[in-house]
Amino acid sequence: MFDPLKLMYRGKVRDVWEIGIDHLLIYTTDRVSAFDVILPTPIPGRGEILTKFTRFWCDMTQYIVPNHIFLAQIGLDEALPDKDERPNACKACQIVRRLTPLPIEAIVRGYLFGSAWDEYRNTGTISGIKMPDGLVLADRLPEPVFTPSTKAPPGRHDVNITFEMMDEIVGAAVADKVRQVSLAIYAMANTYAEERGLIIADTKLEFGLDQTGQVILMDEVLTPDSSRYWDAATYNPGFSPPSFDKQILRDYLHTLDWDKKAPGPELSQIIVEQMQQKYANLASRLGM
Repeated sequence: MFDPLKLMYRGKVRDVWEIGIDHLLIYTTDRVSAFDVILPTPIPGRGEILTKFTRFWCDMTQYIVPNHIFLAQIGLDEALPDKDERPNACKACQIVRRLTPLPIEAIVRGYLFGSAWDEYRNTGTISGIKMPDGLVLADRLPEPVFTPSTKAPPGRHDVNITFEMMDEIVGAAVADKVRQVSLAIYAMANTYAEERGLIIADTKLEFGLDQTGQVILMDEVLTPDSSRYWDAATYNPGFSPPSFDKQILRDYLHTLDWDKKAPGPELSQIIVEQMQQKYANLASRLGM
């Protein structure tokens, strides 16, 4: 697809191509996955709008930490000078600096939801951190909490870990830096979202190291796939708020007679259009 570049990796959503030894081309496809299964029905335009989210937030956060797009310093026209080699999907592409990825996911939670809610109900903690008694589902936390996880290989699930365990994996200096910038990114982004009637309940960030050992933000940033966005107007602690992520897809799949194993079912046109509308509505409200 990107001749003469070499395909390095094909994931559930993204294809990664090599550009020499210093750069990569990330192509965010229209593929969609659920329950770790790539579904046969694409969501037209999904790759382009997810790429738009990452570019938007990378630009907004580069004063906090450098990112792999900013460091690339080359464009698609330089990577593929022959126009005939550039696909029409180039709006879903980004040229990035090649980094050494950290083997952890940097998760920041501002609200009690998902796996954090499950842990809190069992132990009163989130990622091993003691929380106040009496919190309910979707409650705003007293302050945002950094809750790292492992980065599992394909076919396996990430595992939540404590900050001390992350420290052992990546080293104290890197762990401290990742926690610091992750909390700063979340604070800035959630304040921006709140000013527009939105809540970012939680987000997952990824980081890598450049050749000097500097921590760099990479991969997708604050997309609806990696972050849980809620509408502030319908937010009500104690209840599961409607979100702008793939929850509509998961809810639909739960109604089907499907064992959550490949091959996945075809999606109805109604679900496809509803997902497109969710992404477009969120992007518009954020001013993208």
